[in-house]
Amino acid sequence: MDEYRPDPDALLAAIQKEEERDQRAKLKIFFGMAAGVGKTYAMLDSARQLQLEGIDVVVGYVETHKRAETEELLEGLEIIPRQRVEYRGTFLDEMDTDAILKRRPQIVLVDELAHTNAPGVRHRKRYQDVLEILEAGINVYTTVNVQHFESRADAVRQITGIQIFETVPDSIMDMADEIELIDLAPEDLRKRLTEGKVYTSERIETAANNFFRVGNLTALREMALRLTAEHVDHKLQDYMQVKSIAGPWKSGERLMVAVSPSPFSEQLIRWTRRMAYNLEAPWIAVHVETSAQLPPEQKENLAAHFSLVRKLGGEVVMTNGDNVTETLLHLAHQRNVTQIVVGKPLAHPFQEWLRGGSLVDKLIRASGDIDIYVVTGDEIRTPRVHRFGYPERHSSWWGYIAATAIVGAVTAIDIVALPYANYQAVGLTELLAVLLIAIYIGRGPALLAAFLSAISWNFLFIQPRYTFNINQPEDIILFSLYFVIAIFTGNLTARLRAQEQQARRNAERTMALYTLAHETASAVTLEDVLNTAVTQLSQVFDAEVAILLPGDGKSQTEPHPASTLRLDEKGLSVAMWVLENGKPAGRHTDTLPLLSEAQFLPLLTSRGTVGVLGIHTYEDERLSVDQEIMLETFANQVALVIERELLDEAAEQAAMLKESERLYEALLNSISHELRTPIATITGAASSLLDPQTGDSKNARLELSRDIQDAAERLNRLVANLLDMSRLETGRLKLKVEWCDVQDIVGVAVKHMEKRLQGRPLTIDCQPDLPLVPMDFVLMEQVLVNLLDNIANYTPAKSPVKVAVAVEGQFLTIRVTDAGPGIPLENLERIFDKFYRVPGTATGGTGLGLSISRGLIEAHNGKLTAENLAEGGARFTIRLPLSSSPPKVREAAL
Repeated sequence: MDEYRPDPDALLAAIQKEEERDQRAKLKIFFGMAAGVGKTYAMLDSARQLQLEGIDVVVGYVETHKRAETEELLEGLEIIPRQRVEYRGTFLDEMDTDAILKRRPQIVLVDELAHTNAPGVRHRKRYQDVLEILEAGINVYTTVNVQHFESRADAVRQITGIQIFETVPDSIMDMADEIELIDLAPEDLRKRLTEGKVYTSERIETAANNFFRVGNLTALREMALRLTAEHVDHKLQDYMQVKSIAGPWKSGERLMVAVSPSPFSEQLIRWTRRMAYNLEAPWIAVHVETSAQLPPEQKENLAAHFSLVRKLGGEVVMTNGDNVTETLLHLAHQRNVTQIVVGKPLAHPFQEWLRGGSLVDKLIRASGDIDIYVVTGDEIRTPRVHRFGYPERHSSWWGYIAATAIVGAVTAIDIVALPYANYQAVGLTELLAVLLIAIYIGRGPALLAAFLSAISWNFLFIQPRYTFNINQPEDIILFSLYFVIAIFTGNLTARLRAQEQQARRNAERTMALYTLAHETASAVTLEDVLNTAVTQLSQVFDAEVAILLPGDGKSQTEPHPASTLRLDEKGLSVAMWVLENGKPAGRHTDTLPLLSEAQFLPLLTSRGTVGVLGIHTYEDERLSVDQEIMLETFANQVALVIERELLDEAAEQAAMLKESERLYEALLNSISHELRTPIATITGAASSLLDPQTGDSKNARLELSRDIQDAAERLNRLVANLLDMSRLETGRLKLKVEWCDVQDIVGVAVKHMEKRLQGRPLTIDCQPDLPLVPMDFVLMEQVLVNLLDNIANYTPAKSPVKVAVAVEGQFLTIRVTDAGPGIPLENLERIFDKFYRVPGTATGGTGLGLSISRGLIEAHNGKLTAENLAEGGARFTIRLPLSSSPPKVREAAL
């Protein structure tokens, strides 16, 4: 028996869906076929049971419709006060989402999920409030009827004849963790209606004769039962996938629906969504942009269709091509589509014949293995438009005037030339004029020119003249050719011009995307990236642009300085909401559309929301469909670049942290060793001093005291180095500059290091008449002490040391030379790094002395360098600039 092996992709998708469901708050839908079946009653009854079990349940919004039994169930439940919204002088009550989020109960009850909020509320629809509550981790119980789901709205309208305007996307049903179907027989529901338990008395008769007819209720009941069964079946299939239970799995279907500006496309989209849901298949909506220019109202229709596609969970694709059939099939093969959904042809059969057949016929002939679904729909009483229009060009009045003038001029010339040419030659010149008008002016003026030329040629030139009689067959043919050539040439010219414009638009889009990608890729810093993004977006969309980035620990309160869009307090609050929720908001959206004149998009990456893009066009109009898609592409590109910069910064911080940890370990190791040695010396010497046998020896006490003193001095140098390094790192080192004698500084440093240099020949060579130099005496002494201490640590005992001081040009030079083994060439600069020791040298020291010395010299505007000598040994050179002469000392008067 073959072992069942589930599809890895399907299994992964099922597991991811299960994980998302576990991470999200729970949604329970009380679902019914119509108002009055008892959804709200069942929800409240369930809430009371939960309250008895100790669950924190509150009422977010419940509409009782003054039903006594429903109002009784509200008693004892906490009710969140409603939000009062003023609209056109009237106060309306809406659910207060912010109060619910602040209260944070375990479960909140929200009635009438499909309700449309009053203008001024954050979200346009109540289901969007529910989604926000779920994302905040609060479980929701809600109610909804079958007619309110987007994919069922058309079917409900066909059944009942009533247009449903308050709808929710079908994805809400997909998100539901539990659906409780509240079922009631149509006769029982009508009985409740007549008893006044559904609507008030004045509405009962109207409802009973329209929506609440038995046939309507029976169809709605079947639809509700079917939708519930489909949801249960999908949950079962997900469970079987996760548990690796074999079953009759559906094959990998993928649907594509062809969308046009026609209002009929809305029905196609809903039909495709229902079919995709039943097949558990992904689906895409495609619009083929031809060379024909769409009027503004059709662009609005297309934008509304795409908005519906996104709401229903589909993918929007726009592509270009004049051959709609080939373009659709090419995309279908490219995206592995198995089924294409198109609308039933609405044009007259003769028109379809002139075009070489309908789109449906062409698709069926060329589709191959792809299934074609032809969907019909109700007749929509709107001006008929070409679903995939042929090129059209609307010429101006000046074009028609120019065509008339040209025909008149050519006719006048032909009249003058008639004695020298026959009427057929005249007809050819008139035909040439029509051809040129079609090429350079347009199709409409060419048709007018053809009509005028044919009439003038027939009336003025064909025998018998000044009549409209045509006797010769060749004259009839030439007369007809005027119109044939005008039509075909005009169509061809219009198509070529439209294709040229389309190619120009495509080139502009491509160039805009390339420019944005190139400029942002070459930007060095995040500031450059944002400046480039704002500039490109402003130019491409002719708009004001703002970019907001999250701050440290809290959201930034002002747009980035590169922004050209200035936001008021309301606009800023909308941007902050987008930053926190990762969803579009503002104008032309369903969230906070009245609060700001700008539209805000989240800059989303795999890491989350990295910023917000705000845009407001100067024309104050909604962007077209292709512009909205382009804006989304721009936003994605900007988000990726910002993420790249943030990752670079994170990598730099990680490298700095790693280096900091390395330095910390080096410092800890060095300091622990350096502290342990003198402390051990002090401890041992102190213990010996306390020993009675040692205490009687004067010489022993003296020697031990000297050991303690040496160890204490070593500790003092260590602490001084650490403090100096800290002050250098933080920039808090302040020099106490005085006019100093360098010979005194050298003498004090040598005296301080006398014991460390004991046994080494020391030569001090100071140029006579050295000037006084402005410097910090103590710090300069410490530099020389560090250099001499470094020599004592890393050169052989009894090797000579030389200190030379001289004036060289505008600099005072101090050279400290030893006769040791020298410094490896690759380490000549690294010896000035913090905590660095030359490999292979004896342990000891913190590795800070030379680094601190260089820092102190640079604080004096000088330089400290190291070099190897040809004869052996190393030399450290200090170069300090000489400033103006020291002030003269005034002798006191006697």
